Amino acid sequence: MNLFRLSWKSVIDRPLKMLLSLLLFALGVGLISFMLLMDKQIQDNFEKNLAGVDLVIGAKGSPLQMILSSMYHIDAPTGNIYLKEVRPFLNPKHPLIEDALPLSMGDSYRGFRIVGTENKILDWYGVELESGDKWTYNFEVTIGATVAKTLSLTVGDTFKSSHGLVDDENLEHDDAESFVVKSILASSGTVLDQLILTTTQSFWMVHDHETVDPEKEIEDEHDHSGHDHGHNHDSDGHNHSNQTKPLTLLEEDQEKEITSLLLRFKGRSFQALNMQRSINENTDMQAATPAIEINRLFSMMSSAEQALRILAIIIIIVSAISVFISLYSSLNERKYELALMRSMGAGPSQVFSLIVIEGIILTFLGALIGLILSHGLLFFFAEHLRKVYRYNFEAWTFLPTEGYLFIAALVIGLVAATIPAYQASKTDIADTLTNR
Repeated sequence: MNLFRLSWKSVIDRPLKMLLSLLLFALGVGLISFMLLMDKQIQDNFEKNLAGVDLVIGAKGSPLQMILSSMYHIDAPTGNIYLKEVRPFLNPKHPLIEDALPLSMGDSYRGFRIVGTENKILDWYGVELESGDKWTYNFEVTIGATVAKTLSLTVGDTFKSSHGLVDDENLEHDDAESFVVKSILASSGTVLDQLILTTTQSFWMVHDHETVDPEKEIEDEHDHSGHDHGHNHDSDGHNHSNQTKPLTLLEEDQEKEITSLLLRFKGRSFQALNMQRSINENTDMQAATPAIEINRLFSMMSSAEQALRILAIIIIIVSAISVFISLYSSLNERKYELALMRSMGAGPSQVFSLIVIEGIILTFLGALIGLILSHGLLFFFAEHLRKVYRYNFEAWTFLPTEGYLFIAALVIGLVAATIPAYQASKTDIADTLTNR
């Protein structure tokens, strides 16, 4: 007697009841699985992009917003800060600071952010070049792997930036010089996959061009008409500033602005740990610790996540009750069938096993469908999530916790089927057949 085959036939013989139980179970398991996937990948991405940064300095505003914009390139920057304010932190002989990385943000190209910074950002994030050479001169860029793939850019391609962080052709810097792709980064799973990197001076020059006095520009053109100052020009008369190697920020005009400064400390001394409070209390800037702000963000998200998890557990419990009711209510319809099985030699244990297997089949299929739905949903929303969080989400990565979830679902099915199975094993053969 093939108990599994008999159980399967019994399950598909009640399609409506089976469908209801499957949908409820799949919904509960799928919801929990989706939250596990999202939580794991978001946390991994956030931790991977901490890049050893101990402190972020920027304009006054929300510290969390500053961290999200400077470290994860998700939110808008809180504003700009003057070079004269951060020069002490850029000093390579600073007693507390091991290294400092300046960032200038606010422009983009087709939805991907352009960041003015220094080559060492690649070392901070441990990213290698896939092709080309690092940007050296103004208006040269190194682009992330996702940028290159999405926009089909290759080394040597040119483009113009747009003001702001949204994809809007009306905001393009038409009069500014074009950027040229100098190199492409290897895929790393870090935020650099999503960025376009260039010199800080390139960032300034794009915006300086917007504020040129038209009368002064005419005078300059007149002055330059008969003189060659050694600059290269393209066909439309724009200055090829990318032939000039930029100065260090310590040599630049102190009235220039950057968006933020990322710091790494030499050690966890009292003075270093006290630097954040000192900056916040004694300057017009603000400082924030990435790890603290990200933990605060996760704590804010945890309440909503907990509520959804409780909802999913309730749905699973309801689905287990549905399985129990489905099996229990079918016993009256199947009493004669079970009695015949007993009369043909099936023992109570075999009848018990038959009903238990039915419950396990229902929960197995429900859990399997739920897992497939959760991964399918993540695959469907992966592009939207990439735009929101600036990271790639892997839809078909399976977590060990999902295995535990699957086993827990089978246990719930086993428990739900136990009482109906026990009731079925106690079927009175003579009484049932006589009343038939």
